[in-house]
Amino acid sequence: MTSVRMDKFLWAARFFKTRPLAARACELGRISFNGQPAKPARDVKVGDTLTVRNDSGDFVIEVLDLSDTRGPASTAQTLYRETEASKVAREQVLAARRLAAEFEVLPAGRPDKRNRRNLNRLRGRG
Repeated sequence: MTSVRMDKFLWAARFFKTRPLAARACELGRISFNGQPAKPARDVKVGDTLTVRNDSGDFVIEVLDLSDTRGPASTAQTLYRETEASKVAREQVLAARRLAAEFEVLPAGRPDKRNRRNLNRLRGRG
């Protein structure tokens, strides 16, 4: 196998749970292929550089192997290598999220009528 579709590779490497989610991420511009936005049908080859933005963070990876079937997580991790700069950046973002959670002040109980109306107004529901 010399190449595989972008959405199949992202699904097989377990960046996304389903192929339609991987294809949707490509369409929304969350996947970059060698610095350019990628389409779901783009061919991925060994040695390509991908930037993947998902809920877990921003990954910059180099493709080491190809697969078009989804296997165990241990096998999926052998398909790519994350760059050191990407690992450091994700760890910094994770540490910042942890610190932000420590300073977040949560209300003691359920919101009363006035607070609930304010929350709905903030969310654009009323």
